Order: sequence, then structure tokens, then C-alpha cells
Amino acid sequence: MKDLLKLKSSLTEEIENILNAQIKVEAHSSSLYLAMSAWCGEQGLDNASKFFAKQSDEEREHMLKLFNYVSSRGGKAISPEVTNIPTDFESFRGVFEQALEQEMFVTEQFNNIADKCTKAKDYVTFNFLGWFLSEQVEEEFVCRRILELFDVIGEEGTGRWEIDRHLVKVCFDGE
Repeated sequence: MKDLLKLKSSLTEEIENILNAQIKVEAHSSSLYLAMSAWCGEQGLDNASKFFAKQSDEEREHMLKLFNYVSSRGGKAISPEVTNIPTDFESFRGVFEQALEQEMFVTEQFNNIADKCTKAKDYVTFNFLGWFLSEQVEEEFVCRRILELFDVIGEEGTGRWEIDRHLVKVCFDGE
């Protein structure tokens, strides 16, 4: 009977655990971006609010993609508890700096998972992670482009609203 239980999951315990940890990271990112959306909305920065709401949805989709992958491989996917989400932020630029830091952290986490998959010879999961790694390149790029707007336009006077207006081109072109 014990051998039959081993056959139920194609994932090692270590890989299952790190994927579940990443599910929690994605849930945290989703909640963080939702809080950023609310804060931007309160500041009258409607495009930034829309951007972060969209980011929140995307992070939730990433969480579910990982969750479903763990389940489909016979593992036990864990619905994460999310705590310690800030509701107030110091500045408009600071919100995007924090978003870039979060995306860089997520990229690092996925690189660590990919490394562990290679060492465990779990090439199926390694291949699955390729989509996430490619996605992270785009996520970091967009945050960096937005931060460039702060450098070019500045926040003085009507700068915040000009930056918010320009977010449409950076974030929503092609939709």
C-alpha cells in the first residue's frame, strides 16, 4: 500500500513544498497589488489603480496555475493564508518601486525553484516554469518603464497626473 501512495504524486516532497511556497508568494503579490490599486484610487490616480487591479488579477491567475499544476501532478496544493498587506504607501513613485522589488523577488524565487528542479531531475516541472520565467521578464520591464516616467516627468505640480495619464501607453497598449 505504501508503494501505491508514492505513485499518486509525480512530485517530490521538496518540489511540492517549494511550489506551495510559491503559491503563497503569488497570493501575497495579488493582495499587495490590490492594496496598491486601492491606494492609487484614493489618490485619484485612476490609471495606476487600474494597472494594479490588473496586476492583482494576473498574480491570482499565476497562483491558480501553480495550484492546479501541483494538484494535476498528484500533489497536495495548499490554499495560502495572506497576512501583513499594507494599506497605505509613502508615495506614488514608492508604490512602483515596491512593485519592481516584488517582481524581482518573484523572479529570484522562480529561479530558485528552477534550480531545485534541475538538481532533482524534475524536468517536467522545470519545463512548466519556463512560462513563469518569461512572464517575469515582462513584469520587471513594465515596472522599470513606469519608473522611467517618474525620472522624465517628475512628480512636481501636475506631474503625478501626467505620469498617471502616460501609464495608459506603457501598460495598456495592445489590449
